[in-house]
Amino acid sequence: MTQPFLPSMRRVRLELARDHNHPEGSRAHGYDFIAPLDDEGRIIEADWRKQKDRCRVKRFWAGQPDEVGHIVKKRGGGWAFHYDIHGDAESDETGYRLGEHAFKAGEYVSILEQDGVLRTFKVMSVLELD
Repeated sequence: MTQPFLPSMRRVRLELARDHNHPEGSRAHGYDFIAPLDDEGRIIEADWRKQKDRCRVKRFWAGQPDEVGHIVKKRGGGWAFHYDIHGDAESDETGYRLGEHAFKAGEYVSILEQDGVLRTFKVMSVLELD
């Protein structure tokens, strides 16, 4: 029997912020993930440990198949997106200070992606889960 989501669990949507290739940003490039967040919008590590199997991420990128994985805690304390298809930690996408970021609509976050480029994303929505 699957346990219900903890009350702290949220669905967060990130979309690519403007850059030299996308001067208006891009709704077709980003991430959709589930993570436990406190009232400030920061990841709650204790709740993540309780339901880390439910802390999923989907990377969507125009012209490429979606990648699905998990939110993982890295050695040294940082957070990353780990994709099931790759299997190795070398392919993880590491967030820049994700543990300190407030995931609230309108905020920005940077992610070091698989291609080695640090890109900025805008938090488009943060929704409670039923």
